[in-house]
Amino acid sequence: MSNTTSQMILGMLIGSVGNHQGAWRRPGSRVEESHDLSLFADIARAAERAKIHTLFIADGLTLDRDQVRTKPFAGLEPITLLSALAAVTEKLGFVASVSTTFSEPYNVARQLASLDHLSRGRAAWNIVTSAWGEINFGKPLPDHAERYRIADEYVSAILALWDSWDEGSIVLDRAAGIYADPERIHPIDFAGEHFTIAGPLNVPRSPQGRPVIAQAGSSEDGKAFAAEHAEIVFTAQQSLADSQEFYRDLKRRVAAAGRNPDDVKILPGVSPILGRTEKEAIELHRELVNLIDVESGLVRLSRQLGHVDLSDLDVDGTIPPERLPDIEQVQGRQSRYGVFKQLAVEEKFTIRQLIEMEVSSSGHWVPVGSVEQIADQLEERFRQGGADGFILLPSFYPEGFTYLTDELVPLLQERRLFQQDYTGDTLRERLGLPQPSTVTSVRVS
Repeated sequence: MSNTTSQMILGMLIGSVGNHQGAWRRPGSRVEESHDLSLFADIARAAERAKIHTLFIADGLTLDRDQVRTKPFAGLEPITLLSALAAVTEKLGFVASVSTTFSEPYNVARQLASLDHLSRGRAAWNIVTSAWGEINFGKPLPDHAERYRIADEYVSAILALWDSWDEGSIVLDRAAGIYADPERIHPIDFAGEHFTIAGPLNVPRSPQGRPVIAQAGSSEDGKAFAAEHAEIVFTAQQSLADSQEFYRDLKRRVAAAGRNPDDVKILPGVSPILGRTEKEAIELHRELVNLIDVESGLVRLSRQLGHVDLSDLDVDGTIPPERLPDIEQVQGRQSRYGVFKQLAVEEKFTIRQLIEMEVSSSGHWVPVGSVEQIADQLEERFRQGGADGFILLPSFYPEGFTYLTDELVPLLQERRLFQQDYTGDTLRERLGLPQPSTVTSVRVS
């Protein structure tokens, strides 16, 4: 199965001054502004000038004191940050990550609807189930499958809340003194295993009908969940073959769920290290590798691998396969564990190479090359049925970011692979997604 669109969708995930652990150490990184709106506003405006479809903000709910020694944590709450960025942009979309395990549906429905209003229809929700965070919320972390069962009920409740205002609910009849028609605003009376919500939402139906739904899990549970709910799927695939297999599998699942596969956009993450020449890119890559703190990188890798103890192993050797459990035994991020296990067992990556992969991109594809070489590789995966587009993860700021916006994007536009300008009034329209039905769907158990 190949994609049916002629142009790719491009999002951009921003993480402080770059997604590489050592990016902040480079001169001019602006790390001093990593909690300042000035940095994020400049990034958002530059992304909009490049016609990037959307900014993507990941989120974490804990602070690892050992890790903070070697890498800045912006820690800014996504919806708050994106609301501020909505005020300095006009067409750029915003994807906020919010956990279904450590938040409440009514609050999140209200926050995202507010962002959609304030941005005039540019909001999206990245549904995450969280692999850690229980230490700050006073309750145990449910197992992997249970987290997805909770998320399924959670999404049903939020969709019902967003649909509790019919289209045309606001009348604005000044002469008659009628602001809104209460007959078009409905309680949802949602009663599930985990949530009981009367509704309706106290924010009117948003400009897009409801915010776009994104999802980032690629485990078996995650793919089943995405087939039912997602409109954007953010995934991590290392090779063209893996990308094609994931693409075919998920599109089949979407069809089996009774949905149009074209209404789900699959966007693998890619963290390219670019230069104007291949030699320059290789030198930049080498520079970043030399900025890695191996000790903290080993801690991050161990956590990514389900907290497997690697301390007795040579970092320049491989991990014995018997050290790595079956994926079903991992209660953390199963999909990312699968990526790292494949690299460790099948590709025979050394621990040092795995650390480099973790601290540079958290397991996303990291091609190194000239702008032309990276454009060629993205075009191949797009045209060969591996993606509907990509989420770009800038490795370092500002040069690595500028290479993406000012060098790579114009080349993709020149090849007619990416939009020259924004079309449509909302993020949903710009992504080619259908307008949601105004019929309220409430699941009562």
